Amino acid sequence: MVVQKYTRTARVLHWAVAVLVIATLPVGGYMLTEGLARPTQDALFIFHKNVGVLILLLMLARLGWRLTHPAPPLPESVPPLQARIAGLTHWALYAAVLFMAFSGYVRVRAGGFPIEALDALGIPPLVPRSDSLAETAKAAHATARLVVIGLVAIHVGAALHHAILRKDGVFSRIWPPFAR
Repeated sequence: MVVQKYTRTARVLHWAVAVLVIATLPVGGYMLTEGLARPTQDALFIFHKNVGVLILLLMLARLGWRLTHPAPPLPESVPPLQARIAGLTHWALYAAVLFMAFSGYVRVRAGGFPIEALDALGIPPLVPRSDSLAETAKAAHATARLVVIGLVAIHVGAALHHAILRKDGVFSRIWPPFAR
């Protein structure tokens, strides 16, 4: 059985975003811990905000790449309903991660806080200072976090199912990230 792989660019972008999202999710929760030492909390906020910007940029690149380079076909052994669910889950992940990044950006900028990487590049805030907007974005960001966690769990579970149980080549389409 010959399985077509995603392009190297698609695989690298996938795994880069995956690692960064998986790194920022626990940091985002931990940085809000009561009683955390202020220097530690500040470092976590700086990490979370700036990696969030990187995730946003990588996701925009992924979306552009995906729209111009369609996914390789799934093996014929994958039932049509399962293929449809997989496609919907992938697009839901794109939307949820992009929403997380945008809502995080709006929360920070509308709250009047810096995003150090963007500030260093001289990029001005793209949203006005607004406490109500910041609070709305904060609530949206917190809710979206749960959606992203759920979708990542479904995605990883399905990947493991195909890699370990079915061994049908679905997982090898995206792994390893750097193979030709």
